[in-house]
Amino acid sequence: MQYVGIQTQQSRNNVRSAILLSLFPALVVGLTYLFCFLLIYTTSEEDPSYSRVEIVNEIFLHLLPYVIGGVLIWFLIAYFANTSIINAATGAHPLERKENKRIYNLVENLCISKGMQMPKINVIPSTALNAYASGINKNTYTVTLTQGIIDRLDDQELEAVIAHELTHIRNNDVRVLIISIVFVGIFTIIAEIALRSVYYSSATRRKNDKGGGMIILLLALLVAALGYFFGTIMRFAISRNREYMADAGAAEMTKNPAALASALRKIAGDPVVNSIKREDVAQLFIEHPTAKAQNKFSSFFGLFATHPPIEKRIEILEQF
Repeated sequence: MQYVGIQTQQSRNNVRSAILLSLFPALVVGLTYLFCFLLIYTTSEEDPSYSRVEIVNEIFLHLLPYVIGGVLIWFLIAYFANTSIINAATGAHPLERKENKRIYNLVENLCISKGMQMPKINVIPSTALNAYASGINKNTYTVTLTQGIIDRLDDQELEAVIAHELTHIRNNDVRVLIISIVFVGIFTIIAEIALRSVYYSSATRRKNDKGGGMIILLLALLVAALGYFFGTIMRFAISRNREYMADAGAAEMTKNPAALASALRKIAGDPVVNSIKREDVAQLFIEHPTAKAQNKFSSFFGLFATHPPIEKRIEILEQF
């Protein structure tokens, strides 16, 4: 299978990503209105002189600036602190040149071949085989490798993996993914806060008998859960096909698709990084770094996976 017009595909993919990302703010606004609507229709009675719709609109317009302001503040904090957040979640730390000149030589040669600025290089102290790229600009772009992948792949295989991650940077995949992670994280935080509030409120509800407060918390939890669900679906649409694009880019960069296919085959045998607990961070890796539970619903949930099947990726690479 020969890839034709990769740059055209990249361009189309970036346009789709921009459209999907623009839907996140729209989702926040829509869910805010839904919360106001459910709140009024479940806690108030119809007033002939003032319709419920008018009340909903009034509360929505009053609440919206605070919601948008809070989301914007959270977005800016997470956007500019993403490097520290991701490093803390993965246990990654900088790999010094004197520790591994081999890695620096591979990265530098690939960057020179494409006129790219050299990214930072991090390492995760894990024997598993995995890697990811991160960052939002030239100052923060980073390629992170596990110690296991450094030790257990030969030079050609490791070069292909690094080329895959550099392609993610070239295609602006990492920037798009981090933005989507930030937005989905907003709904996650809201859902967790609402869930904890419902739990503690239910314990004291009989004492205080504040049914209205419980309704508000339940509605907040429902809306946050809906936001997380739809936000996650958007995130999947952004990230899934990008792995195929990065594989193709690595094959074009190294002129050696067989090396990446061989590397992916080895990675598939041991990709689990025990320190990774967060699903949003897991989607950055070349292969999902957490253990996959096998059950009768595995095929269904596979439709919503952030990574395409690694066997399919290997099959495509072997057809180059």
